[in-house]
Amino acid sequence: MELPGIKARSLAVNLPFGLGSLQFEANEVEQRAAWSLYVELMTRTAMQPLGVHEGSLREMLDSLYSLFVLTREILRQSGPAVAHGPDSFGPVAIDILNTGLRPFCSKWHPLLQAYEVKRPPDVPRLEHEQGWEYYHQMRRELEGLQKQMGVYADALASIAGAK
Repeated sequence: MELPGIKARSLAVNLPFGLGSLQFEANEVEQRAAWSLYVELMTRTAMQPLGVHEGSLREMLDSLYSLFVLTREILRQSGPAVAHGPDSFGPVAIDILNTGLRPFCSKWHPLLQAYEVKRPPDVPRLEHEQGWEYYHQMRRELEGLQKQMGVYADALASIAGAK
């Protein structure tokens, strides 16, 4: 479905989290929405590689969670032109949140939060976090998530016409 005054561009993109690939025609509204989300995604702390003792798991989780808020806002602002079928930008963006990000955040947020409340006042937050028994496991899973989100970023760039 092409909306009046909105040109479509045919493309094929690979999707992360086992969602396969997608062939569709991205209209200009989808292209703008994809660009907005691409910029937000690529400038998030959660998308940046971390050295062994760099960064904070809490900051990473907060950064990932912000993608829910930003995606919702971008989709709301873009309107129904991004949701003209199950293989259009809007439904795919929602699938990425629910299939890819939500399981990671739902698993790690309560576990980390339960550990954070045990931090003695005289121990720096980052030092306490690095002493957590699940610290290395969460970082490994975060690295895997970042790789999948990199596939999503590539798809967004393609949809936006930036690649």
